[in-house]
Amino acid sequence: MKTIFPFLLLFFCGVMYSQTKISGSVVDDNGQPIPGANIILVGTSTGTITDFDGRFSISVNQTPPFSVRASSIGFETVVKQVTANNQTLAFVLKEGTALDEVVISASRTPERIFESPVTVERLGLKEIKNTASADFYDDLENLKGVDVNTNSLTFKSVNTRGFATFANNRFMQLVDGMDNSTPALNFPIGNLIGMTETDVLSVELLPGASSALYGANAFNGILFMRSKNPFDYQGISTSIKRGITSQKSAGDNEYTDVSMRAAYKFSKKFAAKINFGYLKGTDWAATSEVDNDMIGGTRQSNINYNGVNVYGDEVSTNINGVAKTLEGLGILPSGASALVPSVNVSRTGYNERDLTDYDAKSIKADWGLYYRPWENDFEIQYVGKVGTGSTIYQGTNRYSIDNFFQQQHKIEIKNDNFFLRGYMVSDKAGDSYDMVFTGININRAWKPDQTWFGQYTGAFVQATLGGATEDQAHAAARAVAENGRFLPGSQGFIDAYNKSINDPDLTTGSKFQDASIYYHADGNYNLSHLIDFAEIQVGGSYRKYDLNSSGTIYTDKNGSISYSEYGVYTQIQKDLDLNEALKLKLTGSIRYDKSEFFDGFFSPRLSAGLTVNNNHNIRASVQTGFRNPTTQDLFIGLDAGRAILVGAAPSNLDRYVRTFNVSGGGVLLGQPSSITQTGGVAYNNSYTRSALLELQATGNPAVLTNPDAIANPSLVKPEQVTSAEVGYRGKFSNIIVDMSAYYNKYKDFISQEVVVAPYYGTVGDNGLSIAAIANGDFQAYSTYTNSPANVNSYGASVGVSTKIFGNFDISGSYTYAKLDFDQNKFPDFTTNFNTPEHKFKASFGNTELFKNFGFNIAYRFSDDYFWEATFGNGVVPEFHVVDAQINFKVPSFKSTFKAGATNLLGDEYFTAFGTGFIGSMYYVSWTINNL
Repeated sequence: MKTIFPFLLLFFCGVMYSQTKISGSVVDDNGQPIPGANIILVGTSTGTITDFDGRFSISVNQTPPFSVRASSIGFETVVKQVTANNQTLAFVLKEGTALDEVVISASRTPERIFESPVTVERLGLKEIKNTASADFYDDLENLKGVDVNTNSLTFKSVNTRGFATFANNRFMQLVDGMDNSTPALNFPIGNLIGMTETDVLSVELLPGASSALYGANAFNGILFMRSKNPFDYQGISTSIKRGITSQKSAGDNEYTDVSMRAAYKFSKKFAAKINFGYLKGTDWAATSEVDNDMIGGTRQSNINYNGVNVYGDEVSTNINGVAKTLEGLGILPSGASALVPSVNVSRTGYNERDLTDYDAKSIKADWGLYYRPWENDFEIQYVGKVGTGSTIYQGTNRYSIDNFFQQQHKIEIKNDNFFLRGYMVSDKAGDSYDMVFTGININRAWKPDQTWFGQYTGAFVQATLGGATEDQAHAAARAVAENGRFLPGSQGFIDAYNKSINDPDLTTGSKFQDASIYYHADGNYNLSHLIDFAEIQVGGSYRKYDLNSSGTIYTDKNGSISYSEYGVYTQIQKDLDLNEALKLKLTGSIRYDKSEFFDGFFSPRLSAGLTVNNNHNIRASVQTGFRNPTTQDLFIGLDAGRAILVGAAPSNLDRYVRTFNVSGGGVLLGQPSSITQTGGVAYNNSYTRSALLELQATGNPAVLTNPDAIANPSLVKPEQVTSAEVGYRGKFSNIIVDMSAYYNKYKDFISQEVVVAPYYGTVGDNGLSIAAIANGDFQAYSTYTNSPANVNSYGASVGVSTKIFGNFDISGSYTYAKLDFDQNKFPDFTTNFNTPEHKFKASFGNTELFKNFGFNIAYRFSDDYFWEATFGNGVVPEFHVVDAQINFKVPSFKSTFKAGATNLLGDEYFTAFGTGFIGSMYYVSWTINNL
């Protein structure tokens, strides 16, 4: 027995750990292989995916019989029985519909789009591979109800349901659960340092408020991007894209986009991956010379010209005030000021194309280590991301974001029922600079403003005394003041340019410095495996900011600024089978959030979805959302030229300090030659901008005696929204319909209001402060405040998709959006709605027009709309855009070749006032082994 026992033990161990091998293939109903299909042992997390040819092979620690499930996004799931070792399974998956696809974002739990309680838009692997856009991120433009505003070639801002600028802090963007907004700017900069296309698994987008589950920043929409897990997707994938961008202003320029992914499962416990992306091109050049103040004319015909993409001409002054000062100093003879009209004159600026090289670049890498200690769904992850790039950002001014660097590091523990993650995000501004102040300070390096305006005014007087007309005198005066000016390309210009972009003091330079950071932790636990009567989730989050711009963006010159916020939430979801034909899904969520500066807020959401005969779903939801003022709303202290931006945190007001020179008229009134102001004057001693404009138009100082002329905006506080939405999803034979309508009611709407603060006097004194404004002794400030008025918006969208002529995919969508706000009653308040009233999108394609050959064509129409932002306001004309691609698969090389074009019609357009016109892109790509 002693001899037999060890052999019996070995035998039983062998039985307990015996391996069953399974192999096979997965094809669609046309016999075409489906790469990347999921093969899962039913009841476990054990599985694999098919290779490029649709084949798979797996060994499992389970003896037959058992079941294996094959699934792929866009196809119906099939389950087969395994009854013997070395069995070969042949799966044929019928193509499903978009409503069968599974999403996670709507309820923080997997569910079909068909049953989602709110509107969801999605891009899966199929859509990403067949996009007619240049890459997956650009394909967001083709989703129903989505606006993508193009800041530059590598920086696009995604938004839904209006209220968007490029500083879009109403919209959240998550990559594998991590917020990738920049700490310095407080919003995401597109996909500049985001995901590589070869690693994208899916993209989900929730329009509208999602604060009940995702917190304060998920106010106007949220974008989820998920990557491929190396346990499920192994191997090396590469994509190489080469082409040209074509624009009238910039010409034809080379474009390169390369991405690479390498992933390997070392064992059932450990896997790892690494991604790398490189993009280089030439940005869309912004060359508008339209007068930004809408006065009209050109540099030659308008003495106070301020070109949209011309910088340095923002510096302007009233030459009559200059004449009085020179007269008082004895430089001009007595009475000379009577010869000088009371008009503003601006310095000559430089075109944007002379102040930037328009290089567009993105270099990014990320890596991940994944550990499953018990070989099941329990997983520990470490993920790191780094990225650098060059792009153009348009905020209050135009900024060259050059060699910007951002990094993220995350540790996450998760399984099917919970996750707990913590991550940090930090950035460095690199060699970024303000192009407006670059133009201003090149001028000042050549000749100080006082000298230039003094020479201009003196020459004007001399020309007038010599018998010149007013126009002739202005022309002669500018010629004298401009003598010896640094011309673009000259050594003087180059030296002044280099000095400016490396000097962080905006009085002499234009460089940004920043090394800000934030830390974030969040977790979620799903109790469904413990509780039967309903699915209950609980969770929470915490974030701490540490702002460190050395005083170039925030008022942190004397030390970094830190603050924190947190939130907790719960959700309960219940499915009710009313009868065989009717199923009701009820969802209730509530979240509490608290910033250290403001009172806490509750954000509830209630929704119901009724499914009829498994083919029709009617949904309704009511939810509230809120957003805390951003870091810029609270702590910015930035002279943007047109106005000084001052955040509304009480501790911020006195930290911003500036000294200003008083005009000769002010000195004659007994004021000192210079005064010092803090940012507090913007909020407690200011007139409205509309009153200033009325004074300038009428010349009547009495307009400032009207109580409505006093601004004194309130300090900013959190903004709230109540959103009601109804929707329908349904299948009619092979036709899919998805429609929704919403109404949003905002309270304490946050925006910027430009005000003017007199250098002396107190607003409302009907005396000295009015004289200060009349003398030009005032400073414009851009304040952060809440609208006293109700701001409402509403809209609807409908999408229809089907197959025609057998296997051709065709779809179309229409979106309507409308702002409800009385602008005439509140002329100084801007909502930045910035979205067209009507949008239409359509696509037509076939993934298998014939064997291994497919194509796709996408069309977008946008109605004209009025763009308003701190950089400038103007009409964005309607545009029509067609993108197209053809592709050819070569299975023997595991390759897909694609040729495509964006804006195929070649009609250049723009999506925001002040940006470059968007031209066309033509490219070819080769993608290898991208499952």
